[in-house]
Amino acid sequence: MSGGGEGDTVSMASDLPFLGPRQGMELQEYSRKQRHPRVSRTLGEFLQRVGDSTVDNNPPSHRVFEVDRDSVYQPASMPFVLSFHNLTYSVKVRRKIISSCFRSLAIGSSGNLMEGKSGTKVLLNNISGEAREGEIMAVLGASGSGKSTLIDALADRISRESLKGIITLNGEILESKLLKVISAYVMQDDLLFPMLTVEETLMFSAEFRLPKTISKSRKKARVQALIDQLGLRTAAKTVIGDEGHRGVSGGERRRVSIGTDIIHDPIMLFLDEPTSGLDSTSAYMVVKVLQRIAQSGSIVIMSIHQPSYRILSLLDRLIILSRGQTVFNGSPATLPRFFAEYGHPIPANEDRTEFSLDYIRELEGTPGGTKSLVDFNKSWQMKNPRISHTNGPRLSLKDAISASISMGKLVSGSTNVDSNLSSSVPTFANPFWMEVLVIAKRSTTNSRRAPELFGVRFGAVLVTGIILATIFWKLDNTPKGVQERLGFFAFAMSTTFYTCAEAIPVFLLQRYIFMRETAYNAYRRSSYVVSHALMSVPSLLVLSLAFAAITYWAVGLAGGSSGFLFFLTFIFASFWAGSSFVTFLSGVIFNVMMAYTVVIAVLAYFLLFCGFFISRDRIPPYWIWFHYLSLVKYPFQGVLQNEFDDPSKCFVRGIQVFDSSPLRAVPDEIKLKLLESMSKTLGMNITSSTCLTTGSDILKQSGVADIDKWSCLWITFALGFLFRILFYFALLIGSKNKRK
Repeated sequence: MSGGGEGDTVSMASDLPFLGPRQGMELQEYSRKQRHPRVSRTLGEFLQRVGDSTVDNNPPSHRVFEVDRDSVYQPASMPFVLSFHNLTYSVKVRRKIISSCFRSLAIGSSGNLMEGKSGTKVLLNNISGEAREGEIMAVLGASGSGKSTLIDALADRISRESLKGIITLNGEILESKLLKVISAYVMQDDLLFPMLTVEETLMFSAEFRLPKTISKSRKKARVQALIDQLGLRTAAKTVIGDEGHRGVSGGERRRVSIGTDIIHDPIMLFLDEPTSGLDSTSAYMVVKVLQRIAQSGSIVIMSIHQPSYRILSLLDRLIILSRGQTVFNGSPATLPRFFAEYGHPIPANEDRTEFSLDYIRELEGTPGGTKSLVDFNKSWQMKNPRISHTNGPRLSLKDAISASISMGKLVSGSTNVDSNLSSSVPTFANPFWMEVLVIAKRSTTNSRRAPELFGVRFGAVLVTGIILATIFWKLDNTPKGVQERLGFFAFAMSTTFYTCAEAIPVFLLQRYIFMRETAYNAYRRSSYVVSHALMSVPSLLVLSLAFAAITYWAVGLAGGSSGFLFFLTFIFASFWAGSSFVTFLSGVIFNVMMAYTVVIAVLAYFLLFCGFFISRDRIPPYWIWFHYLSLVKYPFQGVLQNEFDDPSKCFVRGIQVFDSSPLRAVPDEIKLKLLESMSKTLGMNITSSTCLTTGSDILKQSGVADIDKWSCLWITFALGFLFRILFYFALLIGSKNKRK
């Protein structure tokens, strides 16, 4: 078990065999070293070097491989350069929240983040820059400066219709489809399954992102190499953990989040404040890992609030933003000269970034804002253009991607790149059926380690079944028994739907993990929907069997074994439809309490219109449509027909006809005389044994004879499938991960 800061300390002190030996004092050096004398191998190259040495039936959990440090990968020319020019993005704001006070501070000529008369807020204003392979570009700024917005813009998480400007990779316009394949995005929050271990989390990510052409043993070797690269060897067998389960430390959790997105060795890595909420040591270790990822042949772009001196020594390029505009763009080493030439030199005893951000914040509070600093940065950039260190001509995007794939980077199963870049690398690494199996395997692992949710549902069904069995014990075939049977069926069918409400948190707790994984094509949304549906079937079967077995014979329902099987099938169909309905709502409503409120209210309406409280014939015409929309109607109607479809069974004989009238208290002798009088009046012989009401009569009186029981069964199942399809479309529409 890895404690709070212990895991990070161990990671700092340990050597990373994947990356080659390290000097013991490397992490303690504060002075900046010359950048990139050697570049680390890609994960793919490392695995190619390893070859099939791990291909056996029982591979060891950890092996140390010797890597020749003098033959590490170093490109002859800079293959990947991400350039962005004049990025501008604004959003509309409501009139009522545009305060006149803020508007007086926002000066249009300064170009600062402002809310103008048009009701728009400028989040990015003509941002330009360049990020290169092997380097870390960090975006700095105070809260609200536009850091995350710029990262989202570069990662294609803003609608192209709303974002103005040009983004190119090696001089070619970057298409959204291609960007998803060659890049990864790490969110600010650590979205991980708490009951999986570090190794399992990365292994599932490998199974999603690595193609099926890579053997299981090589995927495991890749995970082990990544664990070493991330410095997570001591925490590999520790669960991620949450508020109720102790797990890895905050820094380790953040590195696991990064690992899940770089398992396929992407060309570009975007991170939204990866050091947020971490202590200085953990934050430094995270950025140190990012430096090694960059040196393995990736472009790393991240936002950071205020880096420490040690973290600053790891960064290659800084962009400092103020209210959506660039106030500095250059190497961290040039910050002192920049402010010295501007006329506000950084004091010798002050931290460079702390002084810069504090001074920018002071300027934002002045009438002129940061206009002078923005203008000075533009002129300073022209006087100090960035010098390219590439040897020879820059590679085209096609050639650069081909070279990276040939060296084992961007593992996608493709060995070459054709003229159509978007189609040369598969959109998804694995086929549909494999994605379904992996998702199902992960769900099974999570459910096995956190059985509380199913336990609560099973307990609720068990208790409800026992209560119903004891209340409606051995019902007879009298008129009272008929009414009690109707009440039992109505409550039983509604219970199957209400207990499904416990499944609301299942998807809501996984929603943001799902959005992160599908945003960059880890798997298809359809695979998730199918796997989610298949994984629900075993639990629904257990719940159905438990409920039916407890209540059927205890209540004394009709039909024998065949009747029980039909009753069981209808219970399962009800659970299926209810579970599908709740799943669909969880895909539409994102708040747990609101989802519970809506589910309970809608199910109450379904019960009201199912035909028990008021028969179909008595429902007003303007509400009859809701009767047919009621999910409870069809199983309720089906089990009633299953109970009362025996034509030889009688439920009202002779004097029992008075049991539901005020004459029920009259002595039987008088009731018999009344029957004789009725016989003479009606011209028919009615005795105490004459059958007056059969099962078909009850069905007609209840208004449940319009659809036969088999049709009700198929309709119930079909509604479950319908809601699963609607759930898919809800995910398709609601998980775009893009700003408008």
